[in-house]
Amino acid sequence: MIAKNNQPMHFTEKTGNLFKFSILLLLILFCLFQSLWTKNLYAQQLHDLKNLVGNHDAILVANPQGRIVFSKNADSQLVPASILKIFTALVALHYLGPEYRFATEFYQDQNSNLKIKGYGDPLLISETLMEIVSNLTPRLDTISKNINDLILDDSYFKAPVLIPGVASSCEPYDAPNGALCVNFNTVNFRRDKNGAYVSAETQTPLLPFILPRITESAMDRGRIIISPKKNEITLYAGHLFLYFLKKKEIKSNGRIRIGRVEKCDKLIFKYLSRFSFTQVLSKLLEYSNNFIANQLLIAAGAKVYGPPGTLDKGIRAALTYAKNNLEIDNVTVVEGSGISRRNRISAKNLYKILKVFEPYHSLMRRRGKAFYKTGTLKGINTRAGYVENAKGELYCFVVLLNTPGKSMKPIMDILLHDLD
Repeated sequence: MIAKNNQPMHFTEKTGNLFKFSILLLLILFCLFQSLWTKNLYAQQLHDLKNLVGNHDAILVANPQGRIVFSKNADSQLVPASILKIFTALVALHYLGPEYRFATEFYQDQNSNLKIKGYGDPLLISETLMEIVSNLTPRLDTISKNINDLILDDSYFKAPVLIPGVASSCEPYDAPNGALCVNFNTVNFRRDKNGAYVSAETQTPLLPFILPRITESAMDRGRIIISPKKNEITLYAGHLFLYFLKKKEIKSNGRIRIGRVEKCDKLIFKYLSRFSFTQVLSKLLEYSNNFIANQLLIAAGAKVYGPPGTLDKGIRAALTYAKNNLEIDNVTVVEGSGISRRNRISAKNLYKILKVFEPYHSLMRRRGKAFYKTGTLKGINTRAGYVENAKGELYCFVVLLNTPGKSMKPIMDILLHDLD
């Protein structure tokens, strides 16, 4: 009886083990097939990337641990366009510091002249001018609420500031730089229903001082730049300051002119920018503002080598930082915004910059799981940044397309799909 009872039990156990073995074998075969399929897919993606990146292009991708997982032409010196602003941001952070605030000083002399000295604040906009004037007015030493001349001191930067790659156009990306500038040295205007020119911004008046420039443009609407010639950028700042002073019932009996602060002048108010340094950098990267980039670079040069700030001092400071702190010595930088085609850098060196900038990656534009900065010039298309994986870790990527007509989209499609 025991043998008879055990026989079917032995048969059932043997069948069960065979079934388990079959399932295990199928799982092994499935995993092997999936692995081979994944490897073939990855190999195909790498093949596609290699084909998409030409001889005049470069790409580099590194994993969160710093291992380069894919690269092509990573040592080639190529035009970075606006992704150079990431480097400029690092230079400014290094020399000026994350706690830095731009200043603008206000003095009165013994003749009741009001003097304004600029230190390169890139975010002196109409809203901040209103705030400044509200704080300045009670400090003015005047009984009649009158001042004589409004004197503008722009000596902290050596004028004129000539930026390679900047053209004499009306386009905002060609806006000139200076120590005392407002509204990015641009004016936004339109025509009203009667055909008259009016401001396109409620916070900014359309001043008679700038109307000839707008009329000369023959545009119906848009944003034009203020000319650096004949101190126009600094004088416009003075006219806008005076407009807001008059709103506070402070009038000028004199004229608006260029001058200098003297030792005997009395400092009555020092305005520190309401924008933190990280906010300045965020606006630089989000709007890819060329004006902000070179204001930062020149201010950094002035901090290191003393005023007056010049582009040459800024470049010298940037190259010194690159060599001593980033171990980069084969880079060509002629200005800080990327507008010049004479700028040259490799994907490998841009990766070094990205690794140091990583703590500030959230200041970049974000789309999905990518934080990035783009660059565009005619025939040039670049992008650099970070891709966040499911664990919250960051891959670094650099893509430099210097082949005219080449599209960034198929490359980014592969990277965003694969880096997870």
